[in-house]
Amino acid sequence: MAETETPKRSPEIRKDKIHNRWVLFSPARSRRPSDFKAKSNPQPNNQTKCPFCAGHEHECAPEIFRVPEHSTNDWKIRVIQNLYPAVSRELDFQNTLVTVVGDVAVSGFGFHDVVIESPVHSVNLSHLSPVQVGEFLLASKKRIEQLRNCESIKYVQVFKNHGASAGASMSHSHTQIIALPIVPPTVSARLDSMMEYYKQTGKCSLCDIQPNEFLIDESAHFISLVPFAATFAFEIWIIPRDHSSHFHEIDTEKAIDLGGLLKLMLSKMSLQLNNPPFNLLIHTSPFQDDPSHAPSTHWFIQIAPHLSGVGGFEIATGCYINPVFPEDAAKILRNVRISN
Repeated sequence: MAETETPKRSPEIRKDKIHNRWVLFSPARSRRPSDFKAKSNPQPNNQTKCPFCAGHEHECAPEIFRVPEHSTNDWKIRVIQNLYPAVSRELDFQNTLVTVVGDVAVSGFGFHDVVIESPVHSVNLSHLSPVQVGEFLLASKKRIEQLRNCESIKYVQVFKNHGASAGASMSHSHTQIIALPIVPPTVSARLDSMMEYYKQTGKCSLCDIQPNEFLIDESAHFISLVPFAATFAFEIWIIPRDHSSHFHEIDTEKAIDLGGLLKLMLSKMSLQLNNPPFNLLIHTSPFQDDPSHAPSTHWFIQIAPHLSGVGGFEIATGCYINPVFPEDAAKILRNVRISN
């Protein structure tokens, strides 16, 4: 018997209340949601000589710290300077320079670091145990707290690029940390949007989320879901249950709890979508944030798979086209079973 056709849903434009932008859902442009798979995820071709592997530490940029702190060849995590940094820690931060009427520039001061998640080349973040993923999160927290001591630093972005098409230049699993003397405009827009929601409702926009059909899974301290207006197909957010403005406020218990849920989400995504390229982003608040913003700002993790490209419409309008409705993506991910 021929398979019954799933009724086509009409296109829908949804408002992302966190980032204050619109997303166009157009399922007619795609196949069935369950058929979505990454075609391929080629890794950067640098596996023969990898400076991130144990025994090659001398080939890396200077180390900042390692976990355990006094380990030698048995280290689990290393935090190092980026050998090819986007910003320079050697520069003195200068005040705003007006170069041309209306144009503003500051010195490219900042910090660009790398968190090597494992000494073993073939191990990805999802291969680690919940405790080990928690240790990675705590190492990132420690580095952020160190960067807070620099008065010129206003914002720290933690991000992971997995797969060459998602921006990874090294196939050895790692995460990057960039500390900036400015608050990026996308961050400011997110904070302003969350503040506007708080002014209108008296509630934090993330605390006020009702997961329902968007829920994937949950733990003692976190929930994972596909957001109502997901920018990307099968996008995942992990949100703390308790209101918290800054990622670096996380404690050991919550980091290990988050480690388990993060591992599960990465495993589900990899199994369902054929190990897609993705970006993992920690959205937090600036260091010198206005105290009045505390009730409205709430940190969270975003995992954005790369299943299709970005075209001219998205670049021109900032309005992304998503071919999979979030509630459909959440149901599929919810039903993915991971064997222990």
